[in-house]
Amino acid sequence: MPENLLTDLKVRSAKSTDRDWKLSDGGGLFLLVKPTGGKLWRWKYRLQGKENLFAIGGFPQVSLAEARAAREKARTLVKQGIHREELAGCCRTNGQEWPFPFLDGAVAP
Repeated sequence: MPENLLTDLKVRSAKSTDRDWKLSDGGGLFLLVKPTGGKLWRWKYRLQGKENLFAIGGFPQVSLAEARAAREKARTLVKQGIHREELAGCCRTNGQEWPFPFLDGAVAP
């Protein structure tokens, strides 16, 4: 699947409609545009055969480049079998820094 399909201009010019809609960047990364005007970065991935959704953050607080970097870091961890919740718990109990400092409020189901 092609990656890096979005441009900053496409992201900035995305307008809200009467329902949620998605702008795909490829590789599972997409921008969810809400009817209220909110723009949220999400990464859809599979781990152990189950589909998961990783909430990266909102645009413009998290830029396109930062969202792509987060997707790549998270993809590396998922390939090792590490789920976001497991890693977050591990890092916080061991006093280590979370590898996505701008994602502290992110939640994965």
